Amino acid sequence: MAKINETYEAVVVFSSKAGEDAVKELTAKFNELIEKNATDVEMNDWGKRKLAYAINYETEGNYVLWSFTSDTSFPAELERVLKITDGVLRFLVTIK
Repeated sequence: MAKINETYEAVVVFSSKAGEDAVKELTAKFNELIEKNATDVEMNDWGKRKLAYAINYETEGNYVLWSFTSDTSFPAELERVLKITDGVLRFLVTIK
């Protein structure tokens, strides 16, 4: 039988080129999206960190980790929105 809900983790690296305010706006946007579609949401802001390698000529990024429980269709929608959002350098959504 298929699982209805699953626990996920999403790590997102935001570009720090636009400034702290832009990072806060993006973090709030995705936090709202996740809270609207998931339960047991926990957000952990890791802050600005040096990247292992340059991405789009940037050497630093702001890391944010979300842990949440949702139905199995939501992570695909979250990844779709992350892909088309300016200011997102990298992301990874996994089953916990």
